Amino acid sequence: MNASARIAVLLPCYNEEAAIAQTVAAFRAALPDAAIYVYDNNSGDRTRERAAAAGAIVRTERIQGKGAVVRRMFADVDADVYVMADGDATYDASAAPALVARMLDEQLDMVVGCRVGEAAAAYRRGHRLGNALLTGMLTRLFGRSFTDILTGYRVFSRRFVKSFPVLSVGFEIETEISVHALELKMPVGEIDTPYFARPEGSVSKLSTYRDGGRIVGTIATLYRIERPLWFFGAVGGLLALLAVVLAVPLVVTYMHTGLVPRFPTAILTTGLIILAALCFFAGLILDTVVRGRREVRRLAYLQLPAPGRVSEGA
Repeated sequence: MNASARIAVLLPCYNEEAAIAQTVAAFRAALPDAAIYVYDNNSGDRTRERAAAAGAIVRTERIQGKGAVVRRMFADVDADVYVMADGDATYDASAAPALVARMLDEQLDMVVGCRVGEAAAAYRRGHRLGNALLTGMLTRLFGRSFTDILTGYRVFSRRFVKSFPVLSVGFEIETEISVHALELKMPVGEIDTPYFARPEGSVSKLSTYRDGGRIVGTIATLYRIERPLWFFGAVGGLLALLAVVLAVPLVVTYMHTGLVPRFPTAILTTGLIILAALCFFAGLILDTVVRGRREVRRLAYLQLPAPGRVSEGA
């Protein structure tokens, strides 16, 4: 690991007084030279006090939601390497040096800590199913994906963090992070890390059904935003198919009698065909817009050096 690299540990927190001191201490032991930041998200308990007593730099984000906290952390903290984890002591802090070393040695922009559950309660079945769905969908969209899309344990380069326009508000931030890396074809890596059950007194903020609904919504949104031609083309294709089904009896009748007996159906069929054409052209236009947006992101990303490059030239 490069000793001159400035490392920041970022811990977004909401009501984690039972676990935050343990988490800060673990990362302090694993990365003694790192600056450890705890960003409190309107906690109603003693999270801030416990984090400060453990030696963390404590800051506050008033906009509720993990995505809002990540947006604030990425904007405010200046470092060469960013280690992000949750403040609930479920991630193995002792794996952080290996994650950082992998990123610097191979000049990667993100290294993902893939969760390997140490307890049945640590990684619930519903979350595993959602993870598998998102993984398959991202593979289909981008030709590659990650083993663990929803993990909160990641190491980032400076150029990843400072080129990432965080748009998510809630827990879907992990999906947005993965999409950003895949969309720009960044060099990334993965390392398996233990995933533990929460300490006694710490309560998960996730809901299997509520967050499952968010996952489904994220899947639909990703198709619409990242592949608009496919998305709107599919909608247009369904509308055109419905129009054909409705038009067949009209055409048969017209061929035999020369009449159109169900004039409202003919109007509906025409309208469906027009809507199908509009969907196709909307997808085509948006696909061009997405390409332009991706080029802008890539240029912003390339303005910053690869991890480790500055120190090599010093």
